[in-house]
Amino acid sequence: MRDAIAPYQAKGSVFEVWQVFLRLGLTSFGGPLAHLGYFRREFVLQRKWLSEEAYSDLLGLCQFLPGPASSQVGFSIGLLRAGLPGALAAWAGFTLPSAILLVLFAIWADALTGPAGQGVLHGLKLVAVAIVAQAVWGMARRLCPDKPRAAIAVAAALVILFSASALAQLSVIVLGALAGVWICRAEPAAVSGHAVFPVSRRTGVLALGAFFLLLFGLPVLHSVIFLPGLAMFNAFYRSGALVFGGGHVVLPLLRGAFVTPGWVSDSSFLAGYGAAQAVPGPLFSFAAYLGAVARAVPHGVAGAVLGLAGIFLPGLLILIGALPFWHELRVRPGARAAMQGVNAAVVGLLGAALYNPVWTSAVKTPGDFGIALLGFALLTVWEVPPLLVVAVSAAGGVALALV
Repeated sequence: MRDAIAPYQAKGSVFEVWQVFLRLGLTSFGGPLAHLGYFRREFVLQRKWLSEEAYSDLLGLCQFLPGPASSQVGFSIGLLRAGLPGALAAWAGFTLPSAILLVLFAIWADALTGPAGQGVLHGLKLVAVAIVAQAVWGMARRLCPDKPRAAIAVAAALVILFSASALAQLSVIVLGALAGVWICRAEPAAVSGHAVFPVSRRTGVLALGAFFLLLFGLPVLHSVIFLPGLAMFNAFYRSGALVFGGGHVVLPLLRGAFVTPGWVSDSSFLAGYGAAQAVPGPLFSFAAYLGAVARAVPHGVAGAVLGLAGIFLPGLLILIGALPFWHELRVRPGARAAMQGVNAAVVGLLGAALYNPVWTSAVKTPGDFGIALLGFALLTVWEVPPLLVVAVSAAGGVALALV
């Protein structure tokens, strides 16, 4: 048994992983749900780095864990492809573009103003509708092929439609697993196509230990010793460790951690949040903006680096801790049935999110619907590259704003 992530016989190169994720980090507009659609298209349908089953299982696990699900999925894909260096390359390539843009926004003035600028922002929201719809459509056909799993997906969607809290999302995943154990046991038990991640049990235990040690130890350390940046790092780490349900859920935690003590003004916080919606990549990169504008020490570029490290570290630690045990559990018949239920529940969760907040925040007029429909058709029928769909949607948003 391996005692660490390395040695590992990589399937690809670190540079390959870096290139792909850097492009995604520069073009993946639309938030966490859209990112999962981009990943599925890139790594399942086009590059075939992992199967549909492996991707959906990984997605179910990352939805269940605290932290940024899309970043955790990307980190895992890099780990699968090129070991720990590939995982770090995937995280850096996907995260740094948005982080750099938000730091620049913190330094300079408004990024997009006037009707044209607002039109671009609106067009980016509309492309998210198309991306998420494509992901839901493809995953539903694959993961809900029968009535029992379709019923799980519909039930999960109904729960989330009426209660989109983090607790409701976590409950849907748990109940999906229980329903899978109950009604999916008769399904075929093949496990081929599933990914095996190069993480040993010992590494997993160490990662889990580090996760909890930092979670409970940082506040104690902060209370007994003064170190510049320790309070900020603790605030970022606790926000990243206690959030379930994706990037948007972390915003109330960050607001309480930074606005309440006076580190960031409410107006600056909201301005940064607006800018975070306009850049590609993970919403957790908002931490780079907060670290840059914070009145506490450090700030600027050093604060941005501290923010990124603090907000992402807990989610990645708990992911590494869960991966080796998840692999062993899912080869058991009961665990496979539970994962089928989780996969179906994830489809329902994404379907509900397609309506709210993706659809409700973007589609307001017949013109909006037309742009979203065009984007969906370009992706699913003509298989146009996502970057071109982003450009078309942004241009459509500008046209609507200027009419």
